[in-house]
Amino acid sequence: MTNKPLIAGVLALIISASPSFALAAVHVNPKQQNVVEFINEMVEKYDFDRAALTKVFAKAEIKASIVEKISTPAERKLSWGEYRKIFITPERVNAGAAFWLENEDMLKRIALETGVPIEILVGIIGVETYFGRITGKDRVIDALATLAFSYPPRETFFRKELMEFLILAREEDVDPTVPMGSYAGAMGRPQFMPS
Repeated sequence: MTNKPLIAGVLALIISASPSFALAAVHVNPKQQNVVEFINEMVEKYDFDRAALTKVFAKAEIKASIVEKISTPAERKLSWGEYRKIFITPERVNAGAAFWLENEDMLKRIALETGVPIEILVGIIGVETYFGRITGKDRVIDALATLAFSYPPRETFFRKELMEFLILAREEDVDPTVPMGSYAGAMGRPQFMPS
């Protein structure tokens, strides 16, 4: 006769110790002290609705995978020659020219509003997201909440970015649980931080 509770317990221990389980996400705890303080500040300083903000955080997830990525960045220092081989290829040049043509009106408007020349805008978008093809796989709210509430080395910076993101989402009438971005919370084609 087998001991089913013992087998179940051993199986649970093995699963909980596995790396894939360790990378699981948990919802933000709206009663966690630093989350309560953050919500209070958003309500008091920026006139956010407490209940609405609590609902946003109830949908947000703290992801161990985000902490892991930011703790061990894959990037290394590259020389200009190494960067050039990656970013100045016939395929990328053609993609950049096509992007410029397809988005010329928008690029002109942004250049006029910001004073940033179109070629610089296109260059940034090309390097950061391959002209909008690669914009990130994490929800911005998850990335910023994870790093603001569960990554002490940079919590001050990411708390500010989370504030800016929520303010921006409100100003633009965007559901803050929808935008996707990088594991660090960078958003959109240029992968800019909310601030």
